[in-house]
Amino acid sequence: MTSPLVLASASPFRKALLENAGLTFDVESAQIDERAVEAALGDLNPEDVATILAEAKAQDVSERNPGAIVIGSDQTLSLDGAIYHKPADMDEARRRLLALSGKTHDLTSAIVLAKDGETIWRHMSVARMTMRDLDPGFIGRHLSNVGDEALSSVGAYQFEGEGIQLFERIDGDYFAIIGLPMLPLLAQLRDLGAIDG
Repeated sequence: MTSPLVLASASPFRKALLENAGLTFDVESAQIDERAVEAALGDLNPEDVATILAEAKAQDVSERNPGAIVIGSDQTLSLDGAIYHKPADMDEARRRLLALSGKTHDLTSAIVLAKDGETIWRHMSVARMTMRDLDPGFIGRHLSNVGDEALSSVGAYQFEGEGIQLFERIDGDYFAIIGLPMLPLLAQLRDLGAIDG
């Protein structure tokens, strides 16, 4: 009998990716304070921050789900050495898009698998995202169109939706951009015998 799968995330986008791949899994959000964990880390690079947060989520949920393979994930956005988090309100979303306009930023997506409170696998992918030069008026109209969805991602955009209009170029895995690098995850789950393969 294979181990049950649990997604340690409230993200509807990550849930949809797993559902679209035909996986059977439960969803349980981690009960950690991400900003407190990050503050305790000190000055780390975006890759380490994403991996440590993904691991903290996976281990937290794993401890409450004995025998399950728990999928923890986290994504950071970095620009010029600074790490950004989800905008708190629409004004911050507007400032975020103005800051990203005409520049290339990195989206780092980390996945960690945990079982019985122990990490059993880690993976990290980076996508380089080049935003076109955005007119401030267009940013305002775009945010008006997408509404509060802009507050659900670190970049204040949904690449899988209208946010695609903000970009000039991307280098990287589509699934890493959405927040869950699916191909390495599925390969690892097959290797573990957790899914049919």
